[in-house]
Amino acid sequence: MTATQCTDPLALSNPGSCEVMNLEQLRRAGVSDRRTRRLCGPGGPWRRLHPGVVLLRNDSPTRQQLLHAALARYGPRTVVTGADALRAHGVKCPADDEIRLLVPDHCRVAACDGVSAARTARMPAPVVVDGLPFAPPSRAALDLARSEPDPARIRHLLTLPLYWGMCDRQELLTELAEGPQRGTAAVRKVLRELDEGPIQAHGLAVQALETARLPPPIWDVTICDRRGRRIGEADAWWDEIGLAWQYRCGPSTGGFSHLALAATGIVLVRCTVRQLRQVSREVARELALAFGEASRTPRPKVRAVPMTPIGDAA
Repeated sequence: MTATQCTDPLALSNPGSCEVMNLEQLRRAGVSDRRTRRLCGPGGPWRRLHPGVVLLRNDSPTRQQLLHAALARYGPRTVVTGADALRAHGVKCPADDEIRLLVPDHCRVAACDGVSAARTARMPAPVVVDGLPFAPPSRAALDLARSEPDPARIRHLLTLPLYWGMCDRQELLTELAEGPQRGTAAVRKVLRELDEGPIQAHGLAVQALETARLPPPIWDVTICDRRGRRIGEADAWWDEIGLAWQYRCGPSTGGFSHLALAATGIVLVRCTVRQLRQVSREVARELALAFGEASRTPRPKVRAVPMTPIGDAA
């Protein structure tokens, strides 16, 4: 249950069901402001997170509780953006120190510890994940990139939604063009020079896996023998059954490592980025068949060492 939904007085006897409330909700639940102050006082069972926002326990708040508290502080039309939004969409990126919010431009914005609230006339249509409203991936990535002075960091942030298949370069360009232009010169330069093809291959692979309905793999690994000697690389790897997938194959990539991988008994699926774009259903079908084959054969005596993918890079 979200903070804005908890109005039942019985929920107070079970704080785990509704752990963040504002003063108005507490009043409707029969708790006076005076009692709230006492319960949030030294040694009390509750904790005040923001003015008028209370955590119904005295533990350190989780990130989810902090997000609920920030939304309760700034109002129901507020949308979470930045790193928290990207993470909510399934993009692997480090958490930001601050919670980044978008609020309607007619709202007053008061300073709040740990929260950066930006007024905007272009409120995005929120995507609700676990009861919280988040900005779409393209907007979330650009909101982060606009605040970065380092071109390398800007490029990394803009590649995240591409790498995880959340949007394409044109969506980023459109979002940037429709927003305020002040301070976006570095972002525009990076976007103009960005080659999305190799980056977006991962997103296409994720979509193929959703079609195949396979369990999530480990991405970007080096396959070694038991003594740690390198055999080859896999773009995706299912460790329990020894299934490898290489989807960036081409005349100038891979060498003969696929032969070495296959010689160990690994079940290997290979395709090109073009095949991912044009015949993704056929690729998904081949993956599903290979998964079944690998499940029926002994696991090869190899181990996988994760590399650092784009989504986890600093």
